[in-house]
Parts: sequence; structure tokens; C-alpha cells
Amino acid sequence: MMPMKVLSVASEVYPIIKTGGLADVVGALPAALRAEGIDTRALVPGYPDVLKALGNGPGTAEEIMRLPDFFGGASRLLGGACGELELLVIDAPHLFARPGNPYAAPDGTDWPDNAVRFAALSRIAADIGQGALPAFVPDVVHAHDWQAGLTHAYLQYSDRPRPGTVMTVHNLAYQGQFPRELLDTIGLPPDSFTIDGVEYYGAIGYLKAGLRFADRITTVSPTYAREIQLAEAGMGLDGLLRGRQDRLSGILNGIDISVWNPATDPHIAAVFDAARLENRAANKVTLQQRFGLRLAPDALLLGVISRLSWQKGLDLLLQNLPGIVADGMQMVVLGTGDADLQSGFRAAAQSAPGQIGVLIGYDEALAHLIQAGADALVVPSRFEPCGLTQLCALRYGAVPVVSRVGGLADTVIDADDVAIARDAATGVQFGPVTRENLAAALRRANALFGNKPVWRKLQKNGMAVDVSWRNSARHYANLYRQVARP
Repeated sequence: MMPMKVLSVASEVYPIIKTGGLADVVGALPAALRAEGIDTRALVPGYPDVLKALGNGPGTAEEIMRLPDFFGGASRLLGGACGELELLVIDAPHLFARPGNPYAAPDGTDWPDNAVRFAALSRIAADIGQGALPAFVPDVVHAHDWQAGLTHAYLQYSDRPRPGTVMTVHNLAYQGQFPRELLDTIGLPPDSFTIDGVEYYGAIGYLKAGLRFADRITTVSPTYAREIQLAEAGMGLDGLLRGRQDRLSGILNGIDISVWNPATDPHIAAVFDAARLENRAANKVTLQQRFGLRLAPDALLLGVISRLSWQKGLDLLLQNLPGIVADGMQMVVLGTGDADLQSGFRAAAQSAPGQIGVLIGYDEALAHLIQAGADALVVPSRFEPCGLTQLCALRYGAVPVVSRVGGLADTVIDADDVAIARDAATGVQFGPVTRENLAAALRRANALFGNKPVWRKLQKNGMAVDVSWRNSARHYANLYRQVARP
């Protein structure tokens, strides 16, 4: 039997270009799908780092197709590999050969032509979906987030046969809305601008288009799939999602357990596993030294690896720092984001140098050390589609302290009396998301940490959880088989 072919369309992919969990999913899922008989190619823009990665791969990039004068300049489609990841890359210098992250200039402002840049990604995805590459004709086109959302609109407004389609929402808060005057520029017909088409509150809605026209919609946890059908979390799209609830499902993300493996991790001070959990202590010492904290093995060391934003609830954590210090806990923070939160955490570190350590920025190796050395990982998000840091924390024996929302609710079992008695607990949950409830959760975690047999059991239970892509890949494979056109 020939393997099913899937085209995955996204604006970023780990390990080449990453701003969030989207890249991790696009980079890790294809390998897991291979075991399910799915042959995946990821279509991504040709940013400088992507072209560099292709050039450093096991083979040279191959020009597959010319795209003359495409959205304002000559372009071409390249094929190549980055490790085991098979890529199709849009080499369009006028759109993608720029500094900064995929969406914004170095000064943080969005590129003014993002509407055209990601329409180009979607347009080429639709062409490939309809057979532009005879050597790779996908059975399913799987688009990720707003940057790829127009893929399904281009397929919808074409009179050619099309493949099955899937749209995955990684975060509904980011929707891609652009002026209606661009409709002709991006090559969509006038009759597409209706409430049943791409129109969204008087603008062109890229994510809305994907949600409207995909055969199936997924998001990255079952709880988030339910939450986004409610006005409180639906970001204006809840009505559309309720209308398509029979096509909507939540499939939990996984993590790459070869990258996140405490038994082999080259970024940590001492490797360990559930059978050698005592080795973990060396990582706590190294982490305390790295952040200039007091060497205190009996102090609960909290870790935070996060974008510093309102969504992530980090303002509530900042408000709780006096209590954390007063209760003798320690905390290390790694992240970047809102200027006021960055300033607040820096000030906290200066006021409590032996207990609070902060690094503004991102460092992949340090993220691994925090997972390996912190006693608990704090994720107090107001909403969280899935979350990956708590999955890494489970894998590394850092007990998650999380809000009861989205994928956090689906992946962490609260250490209440019943769950502890049943030997099922893996972390601490709290809700609703308020400063007071977070404070209570931190106090509860501190008390549990003082009971070493119970805490050790929480760690081992978490480390036993399967956080790989195996189960999720099976769900995606079943979904692809349901939507593939005969």
C-alpha cells in the first residue's frame, strides 16, 4: 500500500525557525506520523535561516518549480531536508529575505506586507494540493494557524479537484485580519467577501477562512476545543466554531522525547531518570548557582519558562512574589515579553537576590536546565490552548503548578487527597485564575514539597506519563483517513 501523502503548511518549523509551540508541532509531528504510514512534507517560507538550513543538510536544495513574478517578484520552490524533516521551501526574496522574526522587523513592528507574504504561502500550498508537483500530490493539506488559513479559501474558490483539508488552531487569539481592499491583490474573487466566505467584521479573516472551509478543524487540546466555542474564549469566532462543532476536535500536542530526555540531555549538569532521581539534585545546585541564588536544597525552587504576557498570567505571579519570598521559596524566570512585566521581574530579582533570579530573553540550553533543576514549574495561564512546558516538566520531574484551563487541565492531574490516595496525582491545579488562587496553589505546592515521599511520588507519576507524539499521531492519522478524497 502506498503511504498517504500530507502537505503540512506553516509559517515556522523547529529546529530552524521558532517563536512558539507551533514550530515544535510542525517539526515533530511528521516523524511520529511516519510510524502511521503517513508521508509528510512541510511547506514553509524561505526565511534566511531556512535557506541556510537547507544548504547545510545532507543534500543540496533542489529547485522544483519556478514561480515567475509571484506576488511582486520572481520566486521558486525548493525541496530539501533538515535532518529527518522533508521540506518544501518558498524561495521568494522579496517576501521572506528579511531580518527579524518571521512576522516582525527587528524593532518589533509587524511587516506591513504580512497579508501578501502569508497569502503567498497559502496560494502555493493550494497549488501543490491540486497537483502542481506531480511527484508529491497530497491526499490531505493540513494548514496551521492564520498564516496558512487562506489555503483552504484558495482551494474553495477553485474549480479544480481538491484534496481533503484540515485546519489546526494553535492559538485563537492570533487571527490575521487585513483590509478588504487587498482582496484583488491576493487573488481572491469578489464573491468570496461574504459572511459565509472570508469576510470577518469588515476585514479579510485569514484564520476565519481556514475555519470556514476546512473539512475538519482541530485544536491542540480537548478542553480548549470546548472553551473556544464559548463567548469568553471564542475571540469573536465562537459562533462559527459552534456551528461547525461536529467538525471540531481537540488533539493534544506531544513533545519530541528524543530532544527532551533527562537521561541523555547534553544541556544539564547530571543526567537522570525515574530510577535515578537522586541525580537530579546536582541540576538544582547548578541552576541556583547560574542565577546567583542561595544554595538551599530544602527550599522549593520554582521555575518559569514563558512569554511574559497577560495571557500567561505572569502579572499574577509578579503580584505573588512577596509571598513567595516570605515563605522561603525560590524562583527562576526565563522569558521575554511585555516591557512592564520584564521590568517588574528584574526589580524583584534585585530586591531578593538570593531567592529570585531572572534572565530576560530565551536560551534553549538554560530552558533544559530549568526543567531539570527546578522543583516545580509554574504555568498560571489565563488561557492555554495546550502548553508544552508542562509536558517537558512532567518528563523531567519538575512538578507542574498550573491553572485549570485548556491543555493544562488535560495534562496535569491535581494532587488532591483522592488523587494522592489513588497514586494518580502529577501536579497542582488551581482555578479560577486569580492572584489569590495562585497564591493558594503555591502554598499547597510548598506544603507538598515538605512531604518528601509524596513529592517523590508526584515526580515519578509525572515522569511515567507518555508525553510523546505517539498517541496524538494516531489521532491525526485517523483524521487524515477520514477526510482524504477517494
